[in-house]
Amino acid sequence: MQISINSILSKKLFDLTSAVRQLKEWQGKGEKIVFTNGVFDLIHIGHLSYLAEAANLGNKLIVGLNSDDSVSRIKGPDRPVNDQKSRAALLSCLCFVDMVIIFGENTPTDLISDILPDILVKGADYALENIAGANKVIANGGEIKTIKFIAGYSSSLIIEKINRQKH
Repeated sequence: MQISINSILSKKLFDLTSAVRQLKEWQGKGEKIVFTNGVFDLIHIGHLSYLAEAANLGNKLIVGLNSDDSVSRIKGPDRPVNDQKSRAALLSCLCFVDMVIIFGENTPTDLISDILPDILVKGADYALENIAGANKVIANGGEIKTIKFIAGYSSSLIIEKINRQKH
């Protein structure tokens, strides 16, 4: 069997229509769907730990990935460092990520409303009232979970460190 990035992406990177169809199939089999989202620009141990812990909360982990345009709007014109296809490919290569969906809005509220996961996961730095889509998930009988980050790891800190070393 030949492994390629494109073959991995073809199995894990979904548009919204295909994602909803696949999620209905999984839910029909009783799979518990977990959703989280983020930029995931420079993948580091903090991301890996967070995603693995999120995956352990259910049977299928869905990652909403901010598009390049939304990252630039949120984080500034120099971001993302890695384009959305590269970020999606890295996430798709993780054994505990089952699906990646790229979204173009600043928040995943619309995406969450469309997929209605059983569990919505965010970092513990988010208060419940600030978690996009939380009200929709709760209204649908789902749960909101938060996961603590590993201190000292963030893409922004890595970028700052690289920039300091250049000067």
